[in-house]
Amino acid sequence: MAQKIVTIYTDDLTGEESTEAATHTFALDGVTYEIDLSPDSYDQLLEALGPFVHAGRKTGKVRGQRKPAPRAEDTGAIRVWAKENGYDVNERGRVPANIREAYQKAH
Repeated sequence: MAQKIVTIYTDDLTGEESTEAATHTFALDGVTYEIDLSPDSYDQLLEALGPFVHAGRKTGKVRGQRKPAPRAEDTGAIRVWAKENGYDVNERGRVPANIREAYQKAH
């Protein structure tokens, strides 16, 4: 007898299935949260929290938190830079890899 195990990853924000969903941890007012997000939803989270993260002070690593993925740059700053440098980039969703690479090379 053979068994086939299928794991389905679901984006907690959209409810959509995604092969790229990953678990992310964040804390607010001493409460730690975990959320499973696709890359697009994670980008939305980073954009929303970006101004607060940049203005805040690090106090230490949240227990169990993984290192940020390479895409964890401030997508808002990347979008601004891309538009100023003639790239066509959407207001929402994933920033294309070629634009991220160009941004990293420029900085």
